[in-house]
Amino acid sequence: MSEFVYHGEVRNEPDSETCSDSEWTDYVFNRSGIPAVKKEWWCHTPSNIWFIAERDTAKDHVLRTYLYGEGS
Repeated sequence: MSEFVYHGEVRNEPDSETCSDSEWTDYVFNRSGIPAVKKEWWCHTPSNIWFIAERDTAKDHVLRTYLYGEGS
């Protein structure tokens, strides 16, 4: 078991009540694999604390971490 678990990129979910099927399909199935600085969900498994890491995926370098709602 790993101390930290990656859970995907932070993305804005479209309103499932008003978005088109195409928009919802794009949200569910498509991700950007382009190397860049991305905001990602991570979990510290011993404490079950979820946080956001801003990480340069090209260099695999964490720039900063913060709890949801504390960063901008």
